[in-house]
Amino acid sequence: MSPYATGRRHAQRLVAGGVPLAVIAALAAAGPAAGAGNKGSIASKGRAAHVVHTATLGDIPLGAFSNALLPGSVGDDRGVDLGGIGSDIYPAGRRGEFWTVTDRGPNGQIKVDGTKRRTFPVPGFDPAILKIRVASGTVRVLDALPITTASGNPVTGLPNQASRDEAPYSFDARTPLAHNPNGLDTEGIVRAADGTFWLVDEYGPSLVHVSARGRVLTRYVPEGLGLTGAGYPVVEALPSVLLHRKINRGFEGLAQLPCGDLVMAVQSPLSLPDTDAGEASRTTRLLRFSPKKRAVTAEYTYRFDPVNVVDPSQDDTSELKISSVVAVGGDRLLVEERTDKAARLHLVRLDRAANILGGPWDDDTTSPSLEQLDDPAASGVPVLSKRLVVDLGTVEGVPGKIEGVARVDRDTLALINDNDFGMTDGEGAFDAQGRLVDSGVETSVVYVRLPRGI
Repeated sequence: MSPYATGRRHAQRLVAGGVPLAVIAALAAAGPAAGAGNKGSIASKGRAAHVVHTATLGDIPLGAFSNALLPGSVGDDRGVDLGGIGSDIYPAGRRGEFWTVTDRGPNGQIKVDGTKRRTFPVPGFDPAILKIRVASGTVRVLDALPITTASGNPVTGLPNQASRDEAPYSFDARTPLAHNPNGLDTEGIVRAADGTFWLVDEYGPSLVHVSARGRVLTRYVPEGLGLTGAGYPVVEALPSVLLHRKINRGFEGLAQLPCGDLVMAVQSPLSLPDTDAGEASRTTRLLRFSPKKRAVTAEYTYRFDPVNVVDPSQDDTSELKISSVVAVGGDRLLVEERTDKAARLHLVRLDRAANILGGPWDDDTTSPSLEQLDDPAASGVPVLSKRLVVDLGTVEGVPGKIEGVARVDRDTLALINDNDFGMTDGEGAFDAQGRLVDSGVETSVVYVRLPRGI
């Protein structure tokens, strides 16, 4: 596990900007994992995409990290190190520097009496925005901002509504935990020109506007969600059809167009009219949101490739996900289709004529639903055209579960994976003392050079 697991100290002091001193010290001492560093693919580079640099996050005790940002928030981190920072990656301005965001924190699933229960072994963990620097084979944390309510309390990563979200449990799946209307499962991140951040969340699903210091300014949710009790403004401004999002598959990708508009990707097809339809579907949706109008202005139909094309080892269509969308100029996007083992990036143009917002496909009584159509285009539905840019599953050195993609320059992409805080599912995730049995998967940022620019 972490070389800092023994003799841990809870850091209480912060430097200007909110970076824990203990975190900086840990990062300064921790080198990259074995095998990390500058490296190119040993395959023929010619016209093929290839890895040109890999950097790895060192071990940082999660309790020290969290308590430095919000003293007393984590009483026992159960041996978990900081991870899960790869939910997205966004350029921070200076070369090699990026903004990233964690997800809801360490979580897993354990079967009890034949039923899977969602576990939160560190329920006090609060999602955070991080500024990182990638250099010399190492990912270093430069700044960290806890995401908080209007009064400065942690939002936590706990589910919101008992009627809609999974029930949360302790690390061993034996003790129920309380739902929290403030909780966020943060995924995509962009930074606006005014220094504020926009995030997307899987629970609502929701679009979250956050101040430059991490306080939630407004959370935009689907009409009819009925979320009450949150410590920040909640506005029902998204189409009600999103209430049919699959559990834990709300918004994941977020892009900021040059005009300032935001594009959100529903991670997986909606469960419309039911779960079986969503599991079998290859059709999901992108939504365009205007921060000026504070409203959704367009909705688009996006069609996945067959799952065995995205990932030749997979035959389960429900494993298809969009985890990242990246603006590349005008109304063009890179869209990542993935499973946990493979990913492909497509270039997509948002065609005004493809807007389906407010039409029959937003009516959950329409039958068959958009998700049930075997060939939406053949049924007269405008579907976004796409062109494959790179199959990351064929690029040696790219880790699994890539959730964040950023454009470094015309020819280079930065990728970041989600290591799930080193957690696995099942009773074996923790030892007899309730300490994490680490998976060994590290958080890595990988630079990939493309054969042709975008």
